[in-house]
Amino acid sequence: MDFIDLKSQYRAYRSEIDRRIQNVLDGAGFILGKENRELEEKLAAYVGAKYALAVGSGTDALLLPLLAMGIHSGDEIITVPYTFVATAEVVSFVGAKPVFVDIDEKNYNMDVSQIESKITSKTKGIIPVSLYGQAADMDAINNIAKKHGLWVLEDACQSFGAIYKGRKSCGLSDLAATSFFPSKPLGCYGDGGMVFANDEELFRKMKSIHNQGQTERYIHKYVGLNMRLDSLQCAVLLAKFEHFEEEAEKRFAIGRLYSELMSGLPVITPTLESYTGRSVFAQFSIRVKNRDEVSKKLNASGIPTAVHYPIPIHLQQAYSYLGYKMSDFPVSERVSSEIMSLPMHPFLDEATMKEIVGKLGEALR
Repeated sequence: MDFIDLKSQYRAYRSEIDRRIQNVLDGAGFILGKENRELEEKLAAYVGAKYALAVGSGTDALLLPLLAMGIHSGDEIITVPYTFVATAEVVSFVGAKPVFVDIDEKNYNMDVSQIESKITSKTKGIIPVSLYGQAADMDAINNIAKKHGLWVLEDACQSFGAIYKGRKSCGLSDLAATSFFPSKPLGCYGDGGMVFANDEELFRKMKSIHNQGQTERYIHKYVGLNMRLDSLQCAVLLAKFEHFEEEAEKRFAIGRLYSELMSGLPVITPTLESYTGRSVFAQFSIRVKNRDEVSKKLNASGIPTAVHYPIPIHLQQAYSYLGYKMSDFPVSERVSSEIMSLPMHPFLDEATMKEIVGKLGEALR
């Protein structure tokens, strides 16, 4: 059994993916080809943003806005400790300080009630994470940011396609970043990502920085990097995007069925908030008290599992310089010790899900 079944997905869309790839090979437009522009236009329209820029990874998508806005040493950015390290990593990379607030135990996203207590004169922006495929409470976060003159960058690396109050994740704030890592709801066949923006001047600056700071060939207005997404990866994404809305609906239905099948088991299943029109369930993550033992039993019975994320960022050695300690973010610490992800992809059938839940029940006993 596959944790994420990319092989079935490729077989289903093989002819379209192969045709798109062959078009790139025939045209030899491998860097910043027409596929890049087509993908950017389609995805910007899909999420409701004015601009989109394809970049080399989800990490690039988070880093690029910080570079363009001139975030530097002495600045503070508010985010969460319970996420993939890249969210805080990009803040550190530009010399700024990540300032953490704990997560909401129901949805694992930023606890909005804690944000204002962490705002100082050094705070420049907020990076909420839309974790596990459900958007954070972006209206509440945007309102706090507006009140204090801050920007908001949604880390939507797991939530492309999620719906919040009728609007799509990645189109809910000043800026958004998503990832096209192969296991994501919309994934390519390597690393990839995209930045979404509504400010034209900032977008043009990001577009320059992501291509070595060039405004035109060999004319460098900014110090930049190579953060471009290969046209071959754009071709893969364009082929998959034709089926994405159907897959997103399937993910939502599978996630809800999983929860129904687990009713009665001593597990905590994902909570869907009232503002959530659709979660894309980038992972289906449950919480159990004896996580490691349960995971070991499931793996032995042929059910693959994963843990996202076993150590919160504030307890990672790389962030010891911030001076945080155990118990500073109790919800993040508790969730990280109990969380476990089960197989999740749009090709899961009900029989397989019942087998997984049955084995889970046995492991829990």
